[in-house]
Amino acid sequence: MIITTTPNIEGKEIIEYKGIVFGEIITGVNFIKDFAAGLTNFFGGRSGSYEGELINAREDAFAELEERARRLGANAVVGVDVDYEVLGQGNMLMVTASGTAVIYSEKQS
Repeated sequence: MIITTTPNIEGKEIIEYKGIVFGEIITGVNFIKDFAAGLTNFFGGRSGSYEGELINAREDAFAELEERARRLGANAVVGVDVDYEVLGQGNMLMVTASGTAVIYSEKQS
């Protein structure tokens, strides 16, 4: 399935719009990751534990977006936007991916 941030797909023609689809993931960040990130903040550098959590959450949100588009009979999602939010006392991460599920075909010359 093609998933793109652009409103169209190069070389393809959108022939049907199926509707807006979302993929939402809320995940908790545990004490050990918080502690490790705190050390990274103190000493400087990148927080691998938080980066890994963010990557996993984003991949899960895209997988959910794709599954919902498939259920509508779509073969692509265009205009995708990804948002990140911190919830609660900063120990919950929400990743939301949204876009328009479409059916495309090859452009006729």
